[in-house]
Amino acid sequence: MKNNTIIPASVLLLAGLFLFAQNSWASDASRAELPNIVIVFTDDQGWGDLSCYGSKDIPTPHIDRLANEGMRFTDFYTSQPVCSAARASLLTGCYSNRVGISGALVPSSKIGLHPEELTIAEVVKPLGYATACYGKWHLGHHPEFLPTAQGFDEYCGIPYSNDMWPGHPESPKAWPPLPWYEQEKSARIIEDLDDQETITSELTRRAVDFIDRNADGPFLLYVPHSMPHVPLATHPRFRQTTKFGPYGDVIREIDDSVGQIVAALEKNKILDNTLVIFTSDNGPWLSYGDHAGTTGGLREGKGTTFEGGVRVPFVARFPGVIPAGKECNTPCMTIDILPTLVELTGGTSPDKEIDGVSILPQLRGDVAAAPPHKALYFWYHRGDLEAMRMGQWKLHFPHNYRSLEGRPPGNNGIPAKYNYKMRTELALYDLESDPHETKDLSKTNAGVAVEMMGLAIGIRQKLGDRLGKIEGTDVREPGKLVSDK
Repeated sequence: MKNNTIIPASVLLLAGLFLFAQNSWASDASRAELPNIVIVFTDDQGWGDLSCYGSKDIPTPHIDRLANEGMRFTDFYTSQPVCSAARASLLTGCYSNRVGISGALVPSSKIGLHPEELTIAEVVKPLGYATACYGKWHLGHHPEFLPTAQGFDEYCGIPYSNDMWPGHPESPKAWPPLPWYEQEKSARIIEDLDDQETITSELTRRAVDFIDRNADGPFLLYVPHSMPHVPLATHPRFRQTTKFGPYGDVIREIDDSVGQIVAALEKNKILDNTLVIFTSDNGPWLSYGDHAGTTGGLREGKGTTFEGGVRVPFVARFPGVIPAGKECNTPCMTIDILPTLVELTGGTSPDKEIDGVSILPQLRGDVAAAPPHKALYFWYHRGDLEAMRMGQWKLHFPHNYRSLEGRPPGNNGIPAKYNYKMRTELALYDLESDPHETKDLSKTNAGVAVEMMGLAIGIRQKLGDRLGKIEGTDVREPGKLVSDK
């Protein structure tokens, strides 16, 4: 005989509350275990501009601390040696031409990062992450392309480069006033260098405040500084604090900014549960001479695919995951950051194809781990495949490039004139013995060059190569203004 037991409503209510509390506790516990993420991304900073990378003239104790308590990468790369393209790769895990972004967007651009592309903010947001971007965005200044449309809860900063304004030394009439954005709207105008002097300190203040407000975590904080891109501007208290002039003073202030961010993490007792990354978008803008950084002896700079243009500093700290005081020589790239965050957090993998690979094994110090890439590729301009790296080898395809070779550098914020008619033919360099790319080995190591050229055929077919007049089968469209579609 069936026994029908009637359970009092009060008991059901208590049971329901218990289950709700248990699930809520489990959710809170899992959230507490997730790491916070801080990414500091500088603009036009050279590979040789930090004391942990050999600089004798620019002390960077706070960034050095990250390296000493974490890992320093010697062979880390940007995908393109220029602003917008580099940012697209960091945020999406893709070579920038895969997502339709190349070069540097300008105030008249009617495109931006497509809203359907998944960013570093969007891969962790479903896990309950608070997200913020404070700094230079440069992936579209129209509302549908801004950080708040790409997974970031909060945004403030400038929408493109700080030299795209009427204060430009060569073409002042070409640029509109430079806006400062709060969320999706322009809140004020950056009028002069006095206004630019406050940018780094304001971004730092916002970053520290965000950490304080979200100390219970988890959070992702992305700080893409507008400096040390020209025009250089620093808070008065950092002037003449280095042996490297205004440029060194700017780096010193950025280092102090990193120190304040780390101090905020320490104050809130969350430093050791936070992955902190410091890197740069490309090499130094050498035509600006005494207002430019250094490459540490690497060849050429920003705007070229030689090592001085594409090799960038990269340090990361995360105790318990990243061993302290280690160095990684494996070639890696900004495209690897997004998939690394996905693996670290269990976040949402993009459903569209990406190019990056998680470098968590390298960050963990696994010396037996296979390199993440068979080869890395370097495009420039509007989709020119100019170079690639495979293991110790760097292959340049025939292309024109710009150089100051034999010309005096710029002075006091006025750039020198590049020679845009420089040219390299097919050239192969052994970066282990020749990191400065001085000795072409393409004839004595023809087999290596042939193997690399074979790999390049495949990537050209997928992602295109304007030099070879190949459009690419896997290139996606950028976001476009509705009126422009």
